[in-house]
Amino acid sequence: MVQSGTGSQLPTPRRGLTWSSPAAQEELEKEYGIRVLPVVADINAHANNAAVVQNVVDQAIQKFGQLDVLINNAQASASGVTLADHTTDQFDLAIYSGLYAAFYYMRACYPHLKKSQGSMINFASGAGLFGNYGQCTYAAAKEGIRGMSRVAATEWAKDNVNANVVCPLAWTAKLEQFKEAFPDAFKANVHVPPMGHFGDAEKEIGRVCVQLASPDFK
Repeated sequence: MVQSGTGSQLPTPRRGLTWSSPAAQEELEKEYGIRVLPVVADINAHANNAAVVQNVVDQAIQKFGQLDVLINNAQASASGVTLADHTTDQFDLAIYSGLYAAFYYMRACYPHLKKSQGSMINFASGAGLFGNYGQCTYAAAKEGIRGMSRVAATEWAKDNVNANVVCPLAWTAKLEQFKEAFPDAFKANVHVPPMGHFGDAEKEIGRVCVQLASPDFK
Protein backbone atom coordinates (compact mmCIF):
# COMPACT_ATOMS: atom_id res chain seq x y z
CA MET A 1 0.00 0.00 0.00
CA VAL A 2 1.35 3.38 -1.02
CA GLN A 3 -0.02 6.58 0.46
CA SER A 4 0.44 10.31 0.21
CA GLY A 5 -0.64 12.88 2.77
CA THR A 6 0.04 14.18 6.25
CA GLY A 7 -1.04 13.13 9.70
CA SER A 8 0.06 11.97 13.13
CA GLN A 9 -0.55 8.27 12.64
CA LEU A 10 -0.39 5.52 10.07
CA PRO A 11 -3.87 4.36 9.07
CA THR A 12 -5.13 0.80 9.33
CA PRO A 13 -8.22 -0.50 7.51
CA ARG A 14 -10.99 -1.82 9.72
CA ARG A 15 -11.15 -5.55 10.49
CA GLY A 16 -12.34 -7.60 7.52
CA LEU A 17 -10.83 -5.33 4.87
CA THR A 18 -7.55 -5.86 3.06
CA TRP A 19 -5.20 -3.14 1.85
CA SER A 20 -5.96 -3.95 -1.79
CA SER A 21 -9.75 -3.73 -1.55
CA PRO A 22 -11.50 -0.67 -3.04
CA ALA A 23 -13.51 -0.34 0.18
CA ALA A 24 -10.33 -0.06 2.27
CA GLN A 25 -8.91 2.53 -0.11
CA GLU A 26 -12.09 4.59 0.07
CA GLU A 27 -12.19 4.35 3.87
CA LEU A 28 -8.59 5.44 4.33
CA GLU A 29 -8.80 8.32 1.88
CA LYS A 30 -12.02 9.62 3.42
CA GLU A 31 -11.03 9.27 7.08
CA TYR A 32 -7.45 10.53 6.88
CA GLY A 33 -7.56 12.93 3.93
CA ILE A 34 -4.85 11.07 2.03
CA ARG A 35 -4.42 9.52 -1.39
CA VAL A 36 -3.93 5.75 -1.42
CA LEU A 37 -2.58 3.45 -4.12
CA PRO A 38 -3.27 -0.26 -3.41
CA VAL A 39 -1.08 -2.58 -5.50
CA VAL A 40 -1.00 -6.38 -5.30
CA ALA A 41 2.62 -7.51 -5.30
CA ASP A 42 3.47 -11.06 -4.23
CA ILE A 43 7.18 -11.70 -3.67
CA ASN A 44 7.81 -15.45 -3.83
CA ALA A 45 10.26 -18.09 -5.00
CA HIS A 46 8.63 -18.44 -8.41
CA ALA A 47 7.99 -14.81 -9.41
CA ASN A 48 10.01 -12.24 -11.34
CA ASN A 49 10.36 -10.32 -8.11
CA ALA A 50 12.45 -7.44 -9.42
CA ALA A 51 9.75 -6.71 -12.02
CA VAL A 52 6.94 -7.05 -9.47
CA VAL A 53 8.57 -4.52 -7.16
CA GLN A 54 9.55 -2.15 -9.95
CA ASN A 55 5.92 -2.07 -11.06
CA VAL A 56 4.86 -0.93 -7.57
CA VAL A 57 7.52 1.77 -7.46
CA ASP A 58 6.73 2.98 -10.97
CA GLN A 59 3.01 3.24 -10.16
CA ALA A 60 3.79 5.17 -6.98
CA ILE A 61 6.01 7.65 -8.81
CA GLN A 62 3.43 8.05 -11.56
CA LYS A 63 0.64 8.83 -9.08
CA PHE A 64 2.50 10.83 -6.42
CA GLY A 65 5.45 12.29 -8.31
CA GLN A 66 8.11 11.30 -5.77
CA LEU A 67 8.93 8.84 -3.02
CA ASP A 68 9.77 10.14 0.45
CA VAL A 69 9.42 7.13 2.76
CA LEU A 70 9.76 3.37 2.37
CA ILE A 71 8.37 1.12 5.12
CA ASN A 72 8.88 -2.65 4.89
CA ASN A 73 6.42 -4.10 7.37
CA ALA A 74 4.29 -7.24 7.14
CA GLN A 75 5.45 -10.64 5.93
CA ALA A 76 4.30 -14.27 5.99
CA SER A 77 5.81 -17.20 7.87
CA ALA A 78 5.03 -20.63 9.29
CA SER A 79 5.26 -19.43 12.88
CA GLY A 80 4.64 -22.15 15.44
CA VAL A 81 6.43 -24.84 13.41
CA THR A 82 9.68 -25.96 15.02
CA LEU A 83 12.97 -25.79 13.15
CA ALA A 84 13.24 -29.59 12.85
CA ASP A 85 9.75 -29.76 11.30
CA HIS A 86 10.17 -26.85 8.90
CA THR A 87 9.95 -27.59 5.18
CA THR A 88 11.91 -25.82 2.46
CA ASP A 89 8.69 -24.28 1.15
CA GLN A 90 7.96 -22.86 4.61
CA PHE A 91 11.48 -21.48 4.79
CA ASP A 92 11.10 -19.88 1.36
CA LEU A 93 7.78 -18.34 2.40
CA ALA A 94 9.40 -16.32 5.20
CA ILE A 95 12.63 -15.47 3.41
CA TYR A 96 10.99 -14.32 0.18
CA SER A 97 8.08 -12.41 1.72
CA GLY A 98 10.38 -10.86 4.32
CA LEU A 99 14.10 -10.61 3.54
CA TYR A 100 13.91 -10.73 -0.26
CA ALA A 101 10.95 -8.33 -0.34
CA ALA A 102 12.81 -5.80 1.80
CA PHE A 103 15.90 -6.16 -0.40
CA TYR A 104 14.01 -5.63 -3.67
CA TYR A 105 12.10 -2.62 -2.35
CA MET A 106 15.19 -1.05 -0.81
CA ARG A 107 17.13 -1.44 -4.05
CA ALA A 108 14.29 -0.15 -6.25
CA CYS A 109 13.42 2.78 -3.97
CA TYR A 110 16.95 3.94 -3.23
CA PRO A 111 17.35 6.26 -6.26
CA HIS A 112 14.08 7.99 -5.37
CA LEU A 113 14.92 8.23 -1.65
CA LYS A 114 18.32 9.67 -2.60
CA LYS A 115 16.59 12.30 -4.71
CA SER A 116 14.12 13.26 -1.97
CA GLN A 117 16.62 12.71 0.89
CA GLY A 118 13.93 10.53 2.41
CA SER A 119 13.67 7.77 4.99
CA MET A 120 13.57 3.99 5.04
CA ILE A 121 12.00 2.12 7.98
CA ASN A 122 12.24 -1.65 8.25
CA PHE A 123 10.43 -3.84 10.76
CA ALA A 124 12.43 -6.51 12.58
CA SER A 125 11.24 -8.57 15.56
CA GLY A 126 11.99 -9.86 19.01
CA ALA A 127 11.67 -13.31 17.43
CA GLY A 128 15.14 -12.79 16.02
CA LEU A 129 16.54 -10.81 18.93
CA PHE A 130 15.56 -13.45 21.49
CA GLY A 131 15.34 -16.66 19.43
CA ASN A 132 11.64 -17.32 19.92
CA TYR A 133 10.43 -20.91 19.97
CA GLY A 134 8.75 -22.04 16.75
CA GLN A 135 9.79 -18.99 14.73
CA CYS A 136 13.04 -20.07 13.08
CA THR A 137 12.40 -18.76 9.56
CA TYR A 138 10.59 -15.64 10.75
CA ALA A 139 13.55 -14.92 13.03
CA ALA A 140 16.00 -15.59 10.20
CA ALA A 141 14.19 -13.21 7.87
CA LYS A 142 13.87 -10.46 10.47
CA GLU A 143 17.51 -10.68 11.56
CA GLY A 144 18.54 -10.56 7.91
CA ILE A 145 16.44 -7.41 7.51
CA ARG A 146 18.01 -5.90 10.62
CA GLY A 147 21.53 -6.56 9.34
CA MET A 148 20.71 -5.26 5.86
CA SER A 149 19.25 -2.10 7.40
CA ARG A 150 22.51 -1.43 9.24
CA VAL A 151 24.38 -1.73 5.95
CA ALA A 152 21.92 0.71 4.34
CA ALA A 153 22.47 3.15 7.20
CA THR A 154 26.20 3.03 6.51
CA GLU A 155 25.99 3.26 2.73
CA TRP A 156 23.14 5.77 2.42
CA ALA A 157 24.27 8.24 5.10
CA LYS A 158 26.24 10.24 2.52
CA ASP A 159 22.97 10.80 0.62
CA ASN A 160 21.12 11.98 3.73
CA VAL A 161 18.77 8.99 3.59
CA ASN A 162 17.75 7.79 7.04
CA ALA A 163 17.63 4.04 7.74
CA ASN A 164 15.83 2.85 10.89
CA VAL A 165 14.63 -0.45 12.32
CA VAL A 166 11.57 -0.91 14.53
CA CYS A 167 11.18 -4.05 16.67
CA PRO A 168 7.61 -3.78 17.97
CA LEU A 169 5.53 -5.82 20.37
CA ALA A 170 2.01 -4.81 19.43
CA TRP A 171 -1.30 -6.62 19.74
CA THR A 172 -2.53 -7.31 16.22
CA ALA A 173 -5.00 -9.62 14.50
CA LYS A 174 -2.09 -11.84 13.41
CA LEU A 175 -0.78 -12.12 16.98
CA GLU A 176 -4.28 -13.06 18.12
CA GLN A 177 -4.41 -15.75 15.43
CA PHE A 178 -0.98 -17.00 16.51
CA LYS A 179 -2.23 -17.29 20.11
CA GLU A 180 -5.22 -19.36 19.03
CA ALA A 181 -3.31 -21.61 16.62
CA PHE A 182 -0.15 -22.17 18.71
CA PRO A 183 -0.98 -21.56 22.38
CA ASP A 184 2.21 -23.22 23.66
CA ALA A 185 4.47 -21.16 21.41
CA PHE A 186 2.53 -18.02 22.31
CA LYS A 187 2.94 -18.70 26.02
CA ALA A 188 6.67 -19.35 25.60
CA ASN A 189 7.36 -16.27 23.47
CA VAL A 190 4.91 -13.48 24.14
CA HIS A 191 5.07 -11.60 27.43
CA VAL A 192 3.45 -8.34 28.45
CA PRO A 193 6.04 -5.52 28.36
CA PRO A 194 6.98 -3.70 31.59
CA MET A 195 4.58 -0.87 30.69
CA GLY A 196 1.77 -3.33 31.41
CA HIS A 197 0.18 -3.53 27.97
CA PHE A 198 0.96 -4.44 24.40
CA GLY A 199 1.68 -1.65 21.95
CA ASP A 200 -1.14 -0.26 19.82
CA ALA A 201 -0.23 -0.78 16.17
CA GLU A 202 -1.80 2.47 15.01
CA LYS A 203 -1.53 4.86 17.94
CA GLU A 204 1.94 3.87 19.18
CA ILE A 205 3.89 1.91 16.56
CA GLY A 206 2.45 3.90 13.68
CA ARG A 207 3.21 7.23 15.32
CA VAL A 208 6.80 6.15 15.91
CA CYS A 209 7.12 5.56 12.17
CA VAL A 210 5.57 8.94 11.38
CA GLN A 211 8.08 10.64 13.66
CA LEU A 212 11.05 8.71 12.26
CA ALA A 213 10.01 9.76 8.76
CA SER A 214 9.41 13.40 9.67
CA PRO A 215 11.80 16.30 8.96
CA ASP A 216 12.43 16.63 12.71
CA PHE A 217 14.40 13.37 12.61
CA LYS A 218 16.60 14.26 9.66
